[in-house]
Amino acid sequence: MAPPPQLNPEDSNTFVDLSGINSNQSHGNPYNTLIEACGSASEIQARYAKHRDTRNAAQREKFTSPDFDGVTLDPVLYKLVNPEQYPGFADTRNCLVFWARPPAAVKTLIGHLQQELRAVAQSTLHMTALEITFSLTAPEISTIIHQLSPAIPAITDYTHSHRARLVKPMLSYDTAAIALSFVPAAEAEDGYTYHHLRRDLYDLATSTGVEVASRYVVPSAHLTVARFVNQDDVESEGKVDRGKVARLVQRIEGLNRELREGWWPKEDGGVREGAEWVVGQEMGLDCRRGVLWYGGGESVRVGKGF
Repeated sequence: MAPPPQLNPEDSNTFVDLSGINSNQSHGNPYNTLIEACGSASEIQARYAKHRDTRNAAQREKFTSPDFDGVTLDPVLYKLVNPEQYPGFADTRNCLVFWARPPAAVKTLIGHLQQELRAVAQSTLHMTALEITFSLTAPEISTIIHQLSPAIPAITDYTHSHRARLVKPMLSYDTAAIALSFVPAAEAEDGYTYHHLRRDLYDLATSTGVEVASRYVVPSAHLTVARFVNQDDVESEGKVDRGKVARLVQRIEGLNRELREGWWPKEDGGVREGAEWVVGQEMGLDCRRGVLWYGGGESVRVGKGF
């Protein structure tokens, strides 16, 4: 049996802040750092855009480098999708998160992109609004939920009265996965941004005494829409195929051109259906526990939508 692939943390900069403001240096609520550094919603949007654009440019350089040696395969996911090689294997990493679920119109857009990318189904689509913890045991998660329980209704319902709008969808990618990302809206009515929402959720959670051990602090609003589970998209006969790699990058960049031209806000302020996402639309936040790295787990409570 061939050994499973090894995930090199240096292969992805998912948790590195590329906005020019290092939120990870905060000693309190980490979301305050960016808010305090920005004087307006438009500045917050610009920081999210800078993080996204800088990251995509770095990944394009990595994919097109002569040293590129293949995509990064998650060893746990690899075992799960190859049960004939790893019979009985189970993911035991338990997490506790608050997910934002995309509304139907955004799912329609994602479905189109996934079809173009030949990607997976949509049933587990989510954006992590707040990650409480990850990689614990089920009893440890139960203990945290007990402590957090007084705040769970307020957190899951929070988007009903605190509405943050996301716009300008674009595909973001690295050697492990492809995501659909947004940036906070910045019109006159958008003073309360998605980053303010993340700040408030953090405060609500920590008010119970729970420690938030989140990896997701960087200025990013994204949903994973495809993961690499083998080297088929970039290899032929066991070797990196530069033509395949180039076509993959071109496909992603072509879809991003389509998104910019057809799905970004118009000069007259008009926004195409599915091109914006008001977090909490149709469904409030989903407090989710369990083995959910790839979209599983079970709901503790789902908030009310609008």
